[in-house]
Amino acid sequence: MKSKRSGVFLLIGVALLALFTALSHISCIVLGPGCYRAQMAPEWLIELSKSAPWLAAFATTLVSILFAATAIYCLSGAGVIRKLPLSKPAIMIISTICIVRGLATIPLSISFPESISTFSILSGMLWFLAGLFCVSGYRLVGAEPHST
Repeated sequence: MKSKRSGVFLLIGVALLALFTALSHISCIVLGPGCYRAQMAPEWLIELSKSAPWLAAFATTLVSILFAATAIYCLSGAGVIRKLPLSKPAIMIISTICIVRGLATIPLSISFPESISTFSILSGMLWFLAGLFCVSGYRLVGAEPHST
């Protein structure tokens, strides 16, 4: 029972991180190029937000939807909401993407040393841990069908 509770806690933590990230991305649509820059968006996206704001908003919305889907699947895995179809493959794919994103920080920091910042390092570490927490949490919960 204690390990299941730990799994729920881990999955809810990843869901909250993903939801916060989705909302952070959406804020760029509202606040404009300065917000994209503050959140360390790629230069091409910052320029796109100036020249074709609707296209930058579309791309940002797509990314935000992916983070929101991550949150929803983690909440489903934790049993907070009903069990969603393809939960196991979705959680495994989400975990893999998070781990790869976290590990990518190392070679990207070596290849682009001018882009290294406290934020980029912490973000990489956070998403690496999110991937580990997601797969661990799902396994601890036991992936049992939910009664909700």
